[in-house]
Amino acid sequence: MSLPPLTTWSEIHRRLPLIFPEGSPNREHSIWEIAAKTIFVMQYVGAVEGRERWIRPDQVTRMTDTQAAQTTDTVREQWAKDSMKPSKTDIPGRWYAVNTRESIRDDTIRYALIANGAVLDKPGVAVTSPAGRYALQSDFADLLDPALSEAVLKAKIDAWQKKYLNAGALARIAIVRRGAAAGGDHQLVTFSNGETRRMSTGPSSDISKAVIEVFAPTFLDKPGVITLSESGNKVVARDDELAKAIGLTIPAEKSLPDIVLVDLGPIHPLLVFVEVVHTDGPVNEARKTALLKLADKAGFAPVNVAFVTAFLDRGSATFRKTVGTLAWGSYAWFASEPERLIQFSEKVKRIEGSSQ
Repeated sequence: MSLPPLTTWSEIHRRLPLIFPEGSPNREHSIWEIAAKTIFVMQYVGAVEGRERWIRPDQVTRMTDTQAAQTTDTVREQWAKDSMKPSKTDIPGRWYAVNTRESIRDDTIRYALIANGAVLDKPGVAVTSPAGRYALQSDFADLLDPALSEAVLKAKIDAWQKKYLNAGALARIAIVRRGAAAGGDHQLVTFSNGETRRMSTGPSSDISKAVIEVFAPTFLDKPGVITLSESGNKVVARDDELAKAIGLTIPAEKSLPDIVLVDLGPIHPLLVFVEVVHTDGPVNEARKTALLKLADKAGFAPVNVAFVTAFLDRGSATFRKTVGTLAWGSYAWFASEPERLIQFSEKVKRIEGSSQ
């Protein structure tokens, strides 16, 4: 059986973000250079579903640019055999150091490519076995064909995603795509009381709309919107009567968060400050302290105040950039996973098991 057509690792690297778009689980490790080179090595030796050929992670570390440029079947077959043999000989120009094989196995193959259906793990192979155990899923391998035109590639990618990505992954991708592709010069935001307001389009506005229309009714019993602002501190909505009813004085200053919600369900209303983060500006410790002072003036004890930082997606670079600064005692919410909420607990007395 002849080996499959070979695509350069750089072209594979270009295609991976198309196959795993924003919103895909474990996207970072599914599209980075290591993933592209790992996939290239599988293709190089013919490790594709149905061919009964499999690779080990250390074979990825042994590949070199010089070897990758030698593409005849004879050379590829010989390297496939040689790269499986134990060797202490130094390999000039090797792609990765020997001690990176565990990272390739775990971060890239197991938790990204296998989790997303792109790679198969051969059943029955012991963890300690020196035998190869990883191969490309056959339909995924078809997406790497160098002869595909851009139009055909796009069609094949769409079909592959619908067939192999799970419903949750597809939902996240759809939400992120919808936020990135919003058009027009404005969009309507519908409040819980049925009123609507216009907001300019853009990623931050998309997240704000999701907070009002999805987060609030999901996590609050009787939600109300006190203020809603856009980037540039433009006030879209301001309910002074509602604020007055709960004893909150809204200052005419720029210190207010993007959204101020209230839950009228509890005996003592819950005040919810929400910062919308597309690039920067989460609820950090300094921001939390300032907002607690504002709430205190209105007679809200800390127990009746909540802080939320809203993001578009958990896999976004923005969340990774800011997660280390989020205040303890606050929450993180993601428009792409609307029924989930991350709590940064200040004090945990005991660990509880997972519940469904």
